[in-house]
Amino acid sequence: MDLAVGVYELSRRLPKHETYGLAGQLQRAAVSVRANIAEGHTRHGLAEYLHFVSIARASLAEVETYLELIPRLGYVAQDETRQLLDLAASVSRQLVALRDGLSSTRTGGKPA
Repeated sequence: MDLAVGVYELSRRLPKHETYGLAGQLQRAAVSVRANIAEGHTRHGLAEYLHFVSIARASLAEVETYLELIPRLGYVAQDETRQLLDLAASVSRQLVALRDGLSSTRTGGKPA
């Protein structure tokens, strides 16, 4: 959730002509990370949960890509996206740990 909030705050600083382009894509991807975790958690099967965790990881990769692109386009300084990229890296580690934990449950505690 902190990543999504940070993304929305950053998006407000992007040029108006990016409102429905880059800003919108970035916001949707950031919200999708948490939304897919939540949706997967409510599913009945472990395989479905793992699928939604995978989608969350893909959305996170999309967020990271946009956060790297924004300074290259000159919209903000690179150090202004660094905190969000660090937060995204932390979320990525958490998603991998979640995936590995769920996979371990699925295989009876044996490595997947």
